[in-house]
Parts: sequence; structure tokens; C-alpha cells
Amino acid sequence: MKKTLIVLGFLLAIISVNAQEAIKDTTKLWTKKGNISLLFNQSSYNKQWLGGGTSNVAGNFGLNYDFNYKKGNVVWDNKFILAYGLSKIKGDNKTAKTDDRLELNSLWGKKASGNWYYSAYLNFKTQMDTGLDKNDVRISHFFSPAYFQFGPGMLWKKSNNLSVNFAPAAAKLIVVHDHFTELGPSFGVLQGDNTRFEFGASISAYYKFNVMTNVSIENRLNLYSNYLDTPQNVDVDYQMNVVMKINKYLSANVALQAIYDDNSVKAVQVKELFGLGVNYGF
Repeated sequence: MKKTLIVLGFLLAIISVNAQEAIKDTTKLWTKKGNISLLFNQSSYNKQWLGGGTSNVAGNFGLNYDFNYKKGNVVWDNKFILAYGLSKIKGDNKTAKTDDRLELNSLWGKKASGNWYYSAYLNFKTQMDTGLDKNDVRISHFFSPAYFQFGPGMLWKKSNNLSVNFAPAAAKLIVVHDHFTELGPSFGVLQGDNTRFEFGASISAYYKFNVMTNVSIENRLNLYSNYLDTPQNVDVDYQMNVVMKINKYLSANVALQAIYDDNSVKAVQVKELFGLGVNYGF
């Protein structure tokens, strides 16, 4: 664990040193863009409705913020994502969590040739609230699990809307509280442990485009292969966010995420959210 933290600290130091000049310079070198969304879903039935159904209400909050730096041959792209959602079914005293995400991506690059850059990246993912299974047993909470990925590589960047990063020597750290591993493994962490260290290759891609006026699609893909354990089983995390603007403040949003990680569950996990609500860009 100490060695892992030393490696992580060393990588952060590299990014910090190379970004120091950017911090000292004017904010004109930064491109900042964010979006806040508050989506609502609601279904209601009276007693005379014969078609069946249960009244319910749901809400989802999302924050997506980009702050990118560019000066000369140096680029530094950062993305912060926060999402949280709840739903309530009439007659049920409990609320169910529909979304819970906290993620930070940081990618530093120095131009090599053309659209290619020498790069270093850091990815951090966790959740904010307690997660329960179908039997109301706690299976997760804040920082448990928490995922870290970091390593050097090569970045191909066409624009702020299209880039691919290749990292052939990437480290991955999974952290869970030890009360989740008392009786068995959890999220790939072995029984009795609270961390799992992996070393392998990572490919991350980002592509955002407009289908038509006021309709944009943002795609993010991360692939990871662990050299130390069954490298043929590639971890996949794909996220798609569709924003259909009605006007300056109203929009319809579709969010899709598909995950495959055989250390957690040997199946594809799929999550889809759709809602109409307030959308504010800044």
C-alpha cells in the first residue's frame, strides 16, 4: 500500500510541476465550461385507473465541469463529474438511489509531433452515498469502493472534443473498507484486505459531437487490461450523455453507462437515465 501511494504521489508531482507554469499565468489560457442539470420523472395514477401502475417520483442532479489549459506545446485537460439521484414509490417508506457518481479525470500532455503528445493521466472514481442490495444489506458507501488509475503514455488529440490516450504502463488501485471483505472478496479486493493493486495497459477515448442543432452526444470510453491477472479480461467503462436543449434552461437528457469488470461481477452492468428538467450551462 505504501509503495502504491508513493507511485501515486510521484505521478501527481510530475503533473503538478509541469502545470505550475499554467497556474502562475493568466486565466486566458484556460478554457472553462460547465453544465448543471436537475431532471425530474413522475408518474401518477388515480384509483379508477384500470391499466395498472404505481405512482412514483424521481429526481437526478448532475454537474459536469471541464477546465482545460493550453499554452504552447503543453495541454492539461481536467473533467469533474458529480451525479446523484433518488426515486420514491407511493406507499413505500424508503427512497431508492438511482445514480451516485463522483469522478475526476486529469490528463497532461506535451506535444511530440502533429496531434501527438507525451502524456500522464490520473482518473479517480467513487460514490457519495451508501449502496444497498435488494435485501437492504449495505454493499458500498463513500470511498468504498474507490478507484484510482494513473500512468504515463501517449495522447492523440485532434481537438477538445476528440482525443485518445494510450498508457501501456498504467497502475490501478481499488480501495474498499475492510468491513466489506471480512467474509469474502469485494469489488476484486481479496478477503481480509482493503486494497487491490493492478498493473497493465489503459486506453481512454473522448468524443463529443452535435447530431443536429441543440442536440449533442458526449462519449467516454475507458479500457483497462491487468498484466498481473487474466490480461485477456479487459475492464470496460463506457458512458454516453445526450443533451437535447429545448431552450436556454430546459432540456431532455439521456445518460447511459455500461461497465464490465469481472472482478466485481461476471456480467455487463447497464444503467440508463432519462429525464426532462432544468439545464444550465456556465
